[in-house]
Amino acid sequence: MVKLTRDDVLHMAELSRLQLSDDEIARLQNELGTILEYVHQLDAVDVSGLEPTTQVSHLQNVMRADEPIEYQGNRDAMLKLAPQSDGDHIKARRMVG
Repeated sequence: MVKLTRDDVLHMAELSRLQLSDDEIARLQNELGTILEYVHQLDAVDVSGLEPTTQVSHLQNVMRADEPIEYQGNRDAMLKLAPQSDGDHIKARRMVG
């Protein structure tokens, strides 16, 4: 089994912005080690001669022309429905910290 150190788990937690307890760190050392061991097994599989698979359902993207659509209703009426507006723009609370 791949053995991760406590520092390895803490580094991954920091990158993920997670705060972990000592019990969670110990549990994740074992669980992540098991996952990495499985990935190492996959690395050993001989895939020479196989074509890369990018789509298994054989579907294709359906594309349409990007054309403006005229909707019913006008800008002024829609701006009146917004809780807050500033000129021609709808005001919203900040979403990103």
